[in-house]
Parts: sequence; C-alpha cells; structure tokens
Amino acid sequence: MLEFINNPGFRDFLHSLNTDLNLQTAFTWLIISLILSMIGGAIGGMFLAGKDIGYQFAATIGSLLAPAGVIPAIILGLFMMNFLSNY
Repeated sequence: MLEFINNPGFRDFLHSLNTDLNLQTAFTWLIISLILSMIGGAIGGMFLAGKDIGYQFAATIGSLLAPAGVIPAIILGLFMMNFLSNY
C-alpha cells in the first residue's frame, strides 16, 4: 500500500485534482460527489421517512433519488470552472 501512495503518477494525479481541471479529474470529482450525495440522501431519507416506511427502505430510496439533483449541478459547475479558468 505504501508503494502505491509513493508512486509519482498517483501523487501527480492527487495534485492535479486540486490544481488542474481535465477530463480525468472531472470524472473523479463526479464520482466523489455521487458517492457523497448517496450517503447524504440515505441519511436524509432516514430522517424524513424512517419511522413511516422503515429506515432501510427510506435510506435506499434516499440514496437512489439524491444523485438526480446533484449530478446535473456538479456537471454544470465543472463546465463553469473550466470556462472561467480559461480567462
């Protein structure tokens, strides 16, 4: 595991996540935001409808519906960042 972390290619990729916006980093940020929105949707679903329909079912529905609003916003934000970074 330590060899993977010390790999120069991996270190360059981690550095490019913070400094450069290209197709690879855009997909990486999209996947990270998708995972975080699924976690947030599951927690929100459990808070809102956990007692009514069951916590597990509410978490499942919340995690499936939360990315529907997050994915278009993240894609639009990445396009705007790319457009503004050219000026």
